[in-house]
Amino acid sequence: MSENKALRPRPVKTRDTQFFWDALKEHRLVIQRCAECKELQHPPTPSCPHCWSLKRETIDASGRGTLFTFTVVHRPLVPAFDKPNTVGVVLLEEGTKLVAELAPGEEGPLEIGMPIKIEFLDCDPDLTIPVFRPVKETAK
Repeated sequence: MSENKALRPRPVKTRDTQFFWDALKEHRLVIQRCAECKELQHPPTPSCPHCWSLKRETIDASGRGTLFTFTVVHRPLVPAFDKPNTVGVVLLEEGTKLVAELAPGEEGPLEIGMPIKIEFLDCDPDLTIPVFRPVKETAK
């Protein structure tokens, strides 16, 4: 982070989301799962939207997935973000989706369906966020 750059806006951290942000600080991606029906849920919720159970657990996610969709944000200009700022919806290998910033890749332009993987951006001492970058496909 540049010394003169503004701090990123703070996410709202609640009892239901604190585990997610704590894991990111450790450079881990975790997803909430219902302890009863085993359905994944993101963003985290107090109860399962499938069976209404209040029993929750987490799983470690691989951090790999595909680009489901994306947009390039040019305005409004927010000092903490580079412009343009690319934001995407990532379909994780585990089967749930996550909204996150996208970092440019060396493989060329972003394409829906391309493989991507997580990187952890330590914005400042109090905030780590997930950022996804395209990965070069390897021959099988």
